[in-house]
Amino acid sequence: MLSDNDLEDLRKLLDSAESKIRQVKSKLFSEEVSKKATFLSDDDEEESIKGVFDGEKMITSDKKIYQVPANYASKSKLIPGDVLKLTIADDGKFIFKQIGPVDRKQIVGTLEDAGEGEFQVDVDGKKYRILLASVTYFKAKPGDKLSIVIPAEHVSEWAAVDNIIL
Repeated sequence: MLSDNDLEDLRKLLDSAESKIRQVKSKLFSEEVSKKATFLSDDDEEESIKGVFDGEKMITSDKKIYQVPANYASKSKLIPGDVLKLTIADDGKFIFKQIGPVDRKQIVGTLEDAGEGEFQVDVDGKKYRILLASVTYFKAKPGDKLSIVIPAEHVSEWAAVDNIIL
């Protein structure tokens, strides 16, 4: 039988391993997004830029990164792999538009507080990161059941919140 200290040490090791796995998955997905972005063309439109959404940002074919407003990403239910167009208005305003959604799959999980203002949804042990803007919009609390949307064809650490299940 393990002591309380031994159990705590094992929990810390497990937490560390899970964190490292997330980091590796994130790097792998970033590479996939970058590869997808290289195939986009801007159709000679100087005022618009195309890129691929990675869960938080839009990445262009030339590896430039544009932060997508969390409220827009949340409201539009953007998921990793979606193709976006960014138009920069004459006054400098950034206008994002989803132009190429990836195939989606809907699943249900439980909201968890991941600490430091971050949240995740647990679906049978698989954790999906979600935007804080979605949590606040739905007024969700840890323990709530959420319907989330994920890419149907590839592994993602990010999901979009579709709705809260009351």
